[in-house]
Amino acid sequence: MLRGEAGVGKTALLAYLTEHAEGFRIARAVGVESEMELAYSGLHQLCGPMLDHLERLPPAQHDALATVFGVGEGAPPGRFLVGIAALSLFSEAAEQQPLVCIVDDAQWLDQASAQILGFVARRLLAERVALVGAVRRGIGDNILSGVPELRVDPLGQADARALLLENLIGPLDAAVCDEIVAESHGNPLALLEFPRTWGAAELAGGFALPASRPVAETIEDGFARRLDRLPRDTRLLVLSAAAEPLGDPILLHSVAKILEIDMTAVDPAVDAGLLTVGRRVEFTHPLVRSSAYRSGTAEDRHLAHRALADATDADNDPDRRAWHRARATSGPDEEVAAELERSAGRAQARGGVAAAAAFLRRAVELTADTARRSERAVDAAEASFQAGDFDAALQLATAAEAGRPDGFRRARVSLLRGHIALVLGYGDDAAPLLLGAAKDLEPLDLDLARQAYLTAYGSAYSASYLGQRSVFLEICRAIEGLPPRPGTPDAIDLLLEGMARTHTDGRAVAMPILKRAVKAAADMPHDDVLRWGWMAPFSAHVSWDPDASTAIYERQVQIVREAGALAELPVYAQSLALDKAWNGDLVGAALLVAESDAVAAATGSQLPPMAALRLAALRGNESEATPLITATIEQGTTRGQGLAVRVAQWSAAVLYNGLSRYEEAASAARQVTADDVDPYPQMWALSELVEAAARSGETELARRAGDRLAEVTVPAGTDWGLATEARSRALLLAGPAADDLYQEAIERFGRTRLGPELARAHLLYGEWLRREGRRVDAREQLRTAYEMFAAIGMEAFAERARRELKATGEKVRKRSPQTSDELTPQEEQIARLARDGFSNPEIGAQLFISARTVEWHLRKVFTKLGVTSRRQLRTTLHDEARRIDHP
Repeated sequence: MLRGEAGVGKTALLAYLTEHAEGFRIARAVGVESEMELAYSGLHQLCGPMLDHLERLPPAQHDALATVFGVGEGAPPGRFLVGIAALSLFSEAAEQQPLVCIVDDAQWLDQASAQILGFVARRLLAERVALVGAVRRGIGDNILSGVPELRVDPLGQADARALLLENLIGPLDAAVCDEIVAESHGNPLALLEFPRTWGAAELAGGFALPASRPVAETIEDGFARRLDRLPRDTRLLVLSAAAEPLGDPILLHSVAKILEIDMTAVDPAVDAGLLTVGRRVEFTHPLVRSSAYRSGTAEDRHLAHRALADATDADNDPDRRAWHRARATSGPDEEVAAELERSAGRAQARGGVAAAAAFLRRAVELTADTARRSERAVDAAEASFQAGDFDAALQLATAAEAGRPDGFRRARVSLLRGHIALVLGYGDDAAPLLLGAAKDLEPLDLDLARQAYLTAYGSAYSASYLGQRSVFLEICRAIEGLPPRPGTPDAIDLLLEGMARTHTDGRAVAMPILKRAVKAAADMPHDDVLRWGWMAPFSAHVSWDPDASTAIYERQVQIVREAGALAELPVYAQSLALDKAWNGDLVGAALLVAESDAVAAATGSQLPPMAALRLAALRGNESEATPLITATIEQGTTRGQGLAVRVAQWSAAVLYNGLSRYEEAASAARQVTADDVDPYPQMWALSELVEAAARSGETELARRAGDRLAEVTVPAGTDWGLATEARSRALLLAGPAADDLYQEAIERFGRTRLGPELARAHLLYGEWLRREGRRVDAREQLRTAYEMFAAIGMEAFAERARRELKATGEKVRKRSPQTSDELTPQEEQIARLARDGFSNPEIGAQLFISARTVEWHLRKVFTKLGVTSRRQLRTTLHDEARRIDHP
């Protein structure tokens, strides 16, 4: 990205690149301020000439681009699916000939195109593609951030003077020369334009130099004065060209005909060096375009947009035509407002939510009828929220309320305010708003009310103990009071009822409902997964069903990936990472954490590091885990993210139990289990508290925690729950009773995939056996525990088991690291997918990179692992997985 002030030379550098990019295919786009609301207009300028490669893209990517460019029909694609599709399209086009994409005035790109190009730019690695853009400093500072930059600075005084004198014709007074150099602040375009703007007398020694002003503004004024000298017909054609970024000379001919102007009227502007007309209509500098548009009178701008609307094909480009009609209208116009509504619907269907919001906002401005204006304001507010423009959404919500909307729209506004509060306030303020909206929606739209209650519960749950406990219980009671829907209850019905009764009636009452919810969530519709699926595994966790939670998480991640819903993917990837950590696949969990972090960085989402906390705690590396735990507690407390704080404290308890620092573990676990607001991690922290309290001599504390643990495990009746309770109760007993419980825990955990929990059962049993003087039996249990911990990667617990083994008199040799440790997380993920038979394009589609980048990574993987084929890769990685699963 070239970054600098207007006129500093960015466009000249792009022109130099274009001229010298020998052997490259050139794709161009230019941002235009008046076109910022048209979704994907900038991307279409780049991709349009490459659409002949569209058929070579994977089906989901093909359909995404076909939909947003209007050459196919389908569901609105996620913006990041469009991003990976654009990356694949560029990569395919570059296979035949290296490609350079040049984007000028990127600060005026439409939001969707800017986001997509930023996504693409940050993923260019092994592709034969260059992307070079120019952005005006001070306006587009956030455009394509995070990519390499070239700062284009003004000229020094000596270079500025040389440029001025080299391009000057005629005499120049020395004092005036100094003044021009000073006024230009080293801006090359200013140095070239100032002499063209001022008269000969001024240059020869007059005193009419303007007062010091911002350079870009001064240059634009200079262009405006040059335009003012042109005939009115010329100015009108130049203004029409400035209002249309496609640079289509045929379109400009049609505009001239509509305006009843001879096309030769553009020649004076060409002769003045302001634009060129050839295969494209191009301005000599972006500031000429902006000056031509801004210096035109309101009447002339309306005239130009009206002509452009009439010249634009209503069938092939109805949205651009509608936008031009809207720009040509100064007062209320119901016909144009209705056309904008239709354009908004088409934009939504293409995934252009920012464009839809812009169309609807303009439709509101053109609506005279108060009631109709209020209705459109509600739609515009919701679209603005989806586009991430929360200020506009709130303003439109206020405008909607001023029109006294009907009950349904009033409830939608309340729901919108709750959603905005949830995004901005992390739950505490949002829960009451969402509760109120859900109650208002009940008699109007029961399905929407149920979703609102679910969001309200999720908001209160995320705030946890930092939120309002009374609101939490009020939400649960309101859920219980919902009228039953006809037919068989679906996943959301069962989940709502099960969650509510967990808090109001206890787990024994809630458990049968939650178990039915688990079955319903296993095959819930894709749309429901994308809307509220992050809450679905709640039922599997609270009912201690690890197999169900794994199946739900894996299916959800697959659905979200296939949908290209990158904004939602970090939440689901983290959840699956947590599940993999429970099952002892710390490598797989780390890969998902890395993927979540990478996607979150691309989308700008900020999630608490739930999975990273769990992973760090199980690994037991204090220098890695402690800073993360401390930071999460501090940030979570500040932001009102009580759940994040509790997960951090639970992680601390696990960490300290592994390090045998039981008093610290008990302190952390006591904080998590201080109240029953949280269904989990409180339920998981209880077993940590039992172990830590028993080991630190706080027998009564351990006993109370054990009783509370039984209340949440026994109703579930699963191997996970009952094994956890048996292992914990064994810590509080002696003799045969303890022996039986340890063996029960090992047997039950052995029937699950919960490797870390099984290893901990072996460890506790072995520690107990050693203290009972049964050293031979203890060695067997401790050796098993140590081998499992070492294979999984649980360093602290492995060291704890090793010390116990040494105490029995057995020598222990530390295990060497696995070969896969040499791979980066992304290489490991690509290697696993290649091992499982996925092709390079399929791997690229799943990981949001190009097939060429996958190939580049695989070459590095083969070198590191010493293999030459995918078949050998399958054998190598299979052997490592077997060592972990079966130590």
